[in-house]
Amino acid sequence: MRIAFFVNSIDSETPSFTTTVLAMAAMARGHDVVYVEPGDFVLRPDNSLLVRSVAMPSATYKKAETFYAELQKAAANPKIIDTRKINAVLLRNDPSLDWADRPWAAHAGMMFGRLAAEQNVLVLNDPSGLAIAQNKLYLQDFPEAVRPATLISRGIEEIRAFIEGQPKGAIVKPLQGSGGKNVFKIESASDSNLNQIFEAASGEGYLIAQAFVPEAKAGDVRLFLMNGEPLMCDGKYAAFRRVPAKGDVRSNIHAAGTATKVKVTEVMRSIAELVRPKLIQDGMFLVGLDIVGDKLLEINVFTPGGLTRLAQMYKVDFADSVIASIEHKVAMRKAYPNSISNRQLATM
Repeated sequence: MRIAFFVNSIDSETPSFTTTVLAMAAMARGHDVVYVEPGDFVLRPDNSLLVRSVAMPSATYKKAETFYAELQKAAANPKIIDTRKINAVLLRNDPSLDWADRPWAAHAGMMFGRLAAEQNVLVLNDPSGLAIAQNKLYLQDFPEAVRPATLISRGIEEIRAFIEGQPKGAIVKPLQGSGGKNVFKIESASDSNLNQIFEAASGEGYLIAQAFVPEAKAGDVRLFLMNGEPLMCDGKYAAFRRVPAKGDVRSNIHAAGTATKVKVTEVMRSIAELVRPKLIQDGMFLVGLDIVGDKLLEINVFTPGGLTRLAQMYKVDFADSVIASIEHKVAMRKAYPNSISNRQLATM
C-alpha cells in the first residue's frame, strides 16, 4: 500500500522524529511512502483531489540518518498524484508551529484530510476529530477525575484569583502551543514576576492555568495509546518518564528534559481507560498521554513523539505494530468501502 505522511515541512523533519521511524517501519514492511506538506493539495473543478508528494526511493533503510538524507534528496523531485492512489494518510503536523507565520497551513491537514476521507482514503487521526482537539481546551472534554483544577482566561485578575486558591501553586501556559514554550510555575498570586509572565505568555492568546501537581517535580509519563488502548509490543508498554532539567518545571524533551524507562502502573492504566471512550468517539488512532501522579496534563493528538526513543530503551519496534494496525484498517476499508466511516475505522 501507499502511505502518505503529512508534515509541517520536509525541511524541518529530523532523523529522530517519530514520523521518521514510522515511515521506515512502513518501508520495511514493503509499503510505498510519500511525504506531503500543507501547500501541496489541489482540488480541481471536477472535485478530484490531487497532491504534490515526495516519494521515498524503494529500499529498506537501516539507519534513520540515511532515510533522512534520501528524503531531502527526493524533495527536489516532487510528483503530483491523485489522492485516491493513496491508501492511508497520517496527519503528523503540529498546527501550533504554523499559527503565527503561516496560519493558512495550520488547518490544511484537517481540511484536505476530510476531503481525502470522503474518497475512502484512510486518514489518521480522524481529521474531524482533530478539528475539535486543536488546543489544550480539548482536555476539558474528558472526565473531571483525571484533570487538575483548571482555569482558561486572558484576564490576569482571574488568573491571579485562581492561583490564590492553589496551595501548591499553579502552572501557566498558552492554550495553544507545544514543546514547553512559555510554560511557567507560579508559586503564589503575589509572585513579583506574575505580570511579566502574563505578558510573555498571553501574547499567544488565551492562557491555561492548572493547579500544580507536586509529583511533577519528578517529571511526567508519556504513555502512547493506539486504538484507545495502551500501545504494547512484546509485553512492553510504549511509555517513558520525561524528567525535567535541573531548575526547570518543563519535562519536554525539546526543553532539555531527559527520558528514562518507567513502569506503567494501575493508576496510569485506569486513566487510559477513563479517556478511552472519548478518544474512540473522536477517531484518535495514535495519541500520547502526559500523566503526572493520578492526573492527565495533556493529550497529544497531532504529533505524539518518542517512538524512536522507546525503541532504543526497550529494544522493541513499536512503530512496526503501528503500521501493522494501519494495514488491518486498510484491508477493512477495501472489504467494506462504504459501510464504515473514517472516524469509526480509525480506532477499530
